[in-house]
Amino acid sequence: MTDESEKMEVEESILDLTSYQLHDLEGIEIPSSLIELDLTANRLSTLDSRIGLLTHLKKLSLRQNLFDDAGIEPISQWNELSGIQELVFRDNKLMKMPDVSIFKSLLVFDVSYNEIPSLNGVSKVSSTLKELYVSKNEVTKMEELDHLYNLHILELGSNRLRVMENLHNLTNLQELWLGRNRIRTVNLCGLKCIRKISLQSNRLTNMTGFQDCVALEELYLSHNGISKMEGLSTLVNLRILDISSNKLTAVDDIEKLTRHSYGLLLCRLEDLWMNDNQIASLDGLDLALAGSRDKLTTIYVEHNPCANSPNYTKTLRQFFPNLEQIDSYTFS
Repeated sequence: MTDESEKMEVEESILDLTSYQLHDLEGIEIPSSLIELDLTANRLSTLDSRIGLLTHLKKLSLRQNLFDDAGIEPISQWNELSGIQELVFRDNKLMKMPDVSIFKSLLVFDVSYNEIPSLNGVSKVSSTLKELYVSKNEVTKMEELDHLYNLHILELGSNRLRVMENLHNLTNLQELWLGRNRIRTVNLCGLKCIRKISLQSNRLTNMTGFQDCVALEELYLSHNGISKMEGLSTLVNLRILDISSNKLTAVDDIEKLTRHSYGLLLCRLEDLWMNDNQIASLDGLDLALAGSRDKLTTIYVEHNPCANSPNYTKTLRQFFPNLEQIDSYTFS
C-alpha cells in the first residue's frame, strides 16, 4: 500500500467536525467506514440517526454541544455501536448519567461539565473501563464504582463530595483527581498502586492517610488548611509535592522522605511547591531535604516570610546545586 493510499484510508476512517458550529448534520456525508467521529464544539441537540449505523466506530465525541438527556437517549438503543471504546459527552446539559450498558468494550467515558447530581447508573458501565471523568457536576457521593477494577484514572474534581469511600476494588487505579470538593479526611481504602493524587481546594487540615500509597509519585494538596508536614515517610517514590497555599510554618517530616529505615538515600523529589504559606525561615531546609540535594530541580517558596530575605534565592541554589527554577525564575 502506498503512502498516499494509506493517507486516504485514514482520512476516510476519521471525521473531525470540531468547531463547525453545526445545528445538525444535514448535508454532511458520514462514511460507513468511520472509526472516529469528533463533533466537538457545535450546536447539536439531537443525534443524527446515521451515526447509529456506524458499525466500525470506536471513538465518538459530542463534547461542547447542547445535548440534554432526551437528546442522547437514542444511543442506548443503537446496538450497532456496541464496539465503541471512547465516548465523550463532556460539556453539555445532562442531568443524569447516560445509559451506556450496550458498550461492552468501553475504555474511556467522559461526562464532565454537566449537571449530573449522582453516580447512579455507573454500575451499568462496562468493567472494561479504564478512564472515568465526571468532573464539574453536582455529585455528592462516591458510589457504584465497585466493579470498575480495571480503572486507571478517576476524575471527580469540582463536585460536592465530602467523603472518600468505595474505592476498595479499584486496585489498578493510578490517578485519582478530587480537587475542589469538600473533603476533610483522606481515606484511600488501601490503594497501593496509585501514582497521582489531587486533593487541592478541599478542607483538609492534616496530611495523614497517604502512608500506604508507596508507589505515589505526584501529590497535590494546595489550598487546604494543613499546618504541619507529616505522614510522608513511606512515600519514597514521590517526585512532585504541592503543599502551597496552606498554613505551614515549618518543614518537618520531609527529611523522612530521604531515608529508608536502613539509612539509604532513596528520595526522588524533583519538584516542591511550598509557596503561600507561613514558613518563617530556610534554616534547616538543606538538612530536611538532604536526600533530594542533587534531584531537586524546582522549588517554590515565594509569599512566605522566609522569601523576604534578599539572599534567599542564592541560599537555595547553594543548598540544591541542580535547581533549574526558583519561583518564577529559571536558570540555564
